[in-house]
Amino acid sequence: MQKQMNQSIQEKHAKLLDILKELQSVAVAFSGGVDSTFLMNAAKEALGEKVMAITVMASMVPEHEQQRAVQMAKERGIYHKLMPGKEEAEPRIAENGPERCYYCKKHLFTMMKKLAEEEGYDHLVDGTNIDDASDYRPGRKALKELQIRSPLEEAGLTKKEIRQLSKEAGLSTWNLPAMACLASRIPYGTRITKEKLKRIESCEALLLELGYREFRVRDHEEVARIELSHREMPGFFRSGHQEEIIRHFKAAGFNYITLDLEGYRTGSLNESIESGHRE
Repeated sequence: MQKQMNQSIQEKHAKLLDILKELQSVAVAFSGGVDSTFLMNAAKEALGEKVMAITVMASMVPEHEQQRAVQMAKERGIYHKLMPGKEEAEPRIAENGPERCYYCKKHLFTMMKKLAEEEGYDHLVDGTNIDDASDYRPGRKALKELQIRSPLEEAGLTKKEIRQLSKEAGLSTWNLPAMACLASRIPYGTRITKEKLKRIESCEALLLELGYREFRVRDHEEVARIELSHREMPGFFRSGHQEEIIRHFKAAGFNYITLDLEGYRTGSLNESIESGHRE
């Protein structure tokens, strides 16, 4: 059974390389996370020097993730461009309605596509995989409208398979926790500000520094709701970190700090969206 599974993954990998070769030259929307790093590496394997990486520099992206993207592109010898996000040019992002991700993706990918064309690359590609269809992701609509290709999804690769192939390729990102923009920590209908994004980034940076790996800090105005993976919860209560966390979070502007007993789960703020909105 394991042999059959490995054969299936290798077949998908081969299909991915074929897709990329057909595209002839690509610019990769590159965040430095698991998916986009694997895609960038596969593009280099398939196309050699006909690959470019574009990383958005924006307040919604934690600084340490931007730095990792720069380092990863340098290590892999990829031509890399940093692009200002200019989120203020699209006011519907800050308004933070249920379609925020659509407006954000449309705004950012329009700019990235223009940059790719100016640099002489035939296609802009992103790291969407087939597991991404299971959550409410209005940004997928924007990608389709802009004709952005998603080779990992086209090849039928799951997140688990991408991690396995990344490990085999020697990519240090293979076991990184899932990433998401900082705006995803703020409930729909609550206005996004740079101040809120900064305090979320600061609080999550502390949790990273303390050794936690799978978590989110959800911003509910006065309340910080920490989602932590269930396997890390027992250690959290034994750690003695609570006092430092409370002090840091209150200094950042929160009055109350809570631990969500349901634990860490991606897209938890989508739970309030009616099923009729789901893609």
